[in-house]
Amino acid sequence: MALTHRLSDLKKGDRAFIKEVEDSALTEKLLEMGCLPGEEVVVEHVAPMGGPIAISVVGYKFSLRKSDASHIILEPASEIEAA
Repeated sequence: MALTHRLSDLKKGDRAFIKEVEDSALTEKLLEMGCLPGEEVVVEHVAPMGGPIAISVVGYKFSLRKSDASHIILEPASEIEAA
C-alpha cells in the first residue's frame, strides 16, 4: 500500500508532483494558478509554527496556508524518477 504524501508534510527544497487535490473549492483556485495534476511543485520556504508554505509551480511562486496544503496529494519526485 502506497504512503500518502501531502504538500503540508514537505520541507524546504523538496520536490514532488501534484497527484490530486481533495478539496473541491481549493481545486478551482489552484487550477487558476496552474497547479494541475502532473505539475512539479518545489517547496521554497516553510514558515515556522504552522505558518504558510511558499512553493513554486510552473514558474510561479506563491504561498498556501498549511491547512490548504494538507489537501494536496503528491507523488514524490524520487518515485517518478525511479519508474
